[in-house]
Amino acid sequence: VWGGLRMGLSSFSATEVSFLMVAVIQAVAAVVWALGAWAVAEARRAALYWSAWAALSSVTWVVLAMQLQSPPLIGVVCGVLAAMALQRGIRAYIGRAQAPWLPLALLALVVAVGTLAEQPTLQPVHAVVNFGVLACIYFGTARDLYRHGRDDLHLRVPLLLTLPVLLGAMAFASRSLRALLAPDSVLAEMQTHSALNVGSALSYVVLVLMLHAMLMALVTARLVTNLHRLSRHDGLTGMLNRRAIEEALAAQMQRSLRSGEVFAVMMLDIDHFKAINDRHGHAVGDLALKHAAGLLRGDLREVDRLGRYGGEEFLLLLPGLPLVQAHPVAERLREQLASRPLLHGGETIALSVSIGIAEWSGDKAELPRVLAHADAALYRAKAAGRNRVVAQGAAQGTAQVAWSGPGAGE
Repeated sequence: VWGGLRMGLSSFSATEVSFLMVAVIQAVAAVVWALGAWAVAEARRAALYWSAWAALSSVTWVVLAMQLQSPPLIGVVCGVLAAMALQRGIRAYIGRAQAPWLPLALLALVVAVGTLAEQPTLQPVHAVVNFGVLACIYFGTARDLYRHGRDDLHLRVPLLLTLPVLLGAMAFASRSLRALLAPDSVLAEMQTHSALNVGSALSYVVLVLMLHAMLMALVTARLVTNLHRLSRHDGLTGMLNRRAIEEALAAQMQRSLRSGEVFAVMMLDIDHFKAINDRHGHAVGDLALKHAAGLLRGDLREVDRLGRYGGEEFLLLLPGLPLVQAHPVAERLREQLASRPLLHGGETIALSVSIGIAEWSGDKAELPRVLAHADAALYRAKAAGRNRVVAQGAAQGTAQVAWSGPGAGE
């Protein structure tokens, strides 16, 4: 069998063997990306596009190896479709839309010129258009990757992310330019066993491996980002989890010790939450938590940090706000929850929240003490009848605002 395989390969030129090598690499990659689409749901659509890119590219190189001197139009079309599939997959993955008419227009141009290129005098035009279209697609893809690296990934050198695609674009552009300036020599080199074809195939092997490495880097970067986010956010409400909100508090304390910036801390607890679970079930209790989290987040500044501290209790950090300014914020949050009950299954489920506020205002109080005062203020709000706001100074430990809410002042 091995001897027969060697004899079969010996009948191919170096150019044809090089082309077949690229085809095999892309065929294997198509299977790998198809398996990846099955295994990773969040990248499924993009991975299917990338699998189509590798498969169509493999077909193109097989066609070129089999009919190098007069490649049929199907090989050219598969090559252009492969580049489009690569671009569509990247755009699907990074969330950038594409005008649907542009790929169709480019494909129609390639098909139209390819049909006319059966006349020998028009073959150089076919090469110029084909390689020019491929260059345009790759340059467009490089632009999308650059913007993604700059705006979404915040890379220091976003150009590095585009390097494989940019190299491909430059290679196709140079082939198009050579076909325009020296059509006879380029066509002769393309249609025969030549160093140009062998070098192009070997260069494409390197380019393909770089492209697959780049795509894997995109997928890996997103997976790492998602894992980092999951490690810092509560899975139910989407808020910061206890560890993350405590880290935010510690970082704020360090900033305040250096700059003297005041900050306020709120402890918020949903009233009678156990009764909601007992009456409606834990699934509805989870919906109530998500509903409350959405209402609380909607009335905060960008610099504020809200986290789920445990169960139905939340913790809110308000940088730069003294107690007197934090209190109206707490009152707005209380009114927001009280005025917008949870609607579920045709039933209205009333929600309210008790809030305790404490302040760090330039004294030497440690963070645990600030949290203890906020917790004590929350306890007083619940003892006063719930659905109330109580504020307490962290340094003195005395109530600066006794309470506000329904029944305040009675």
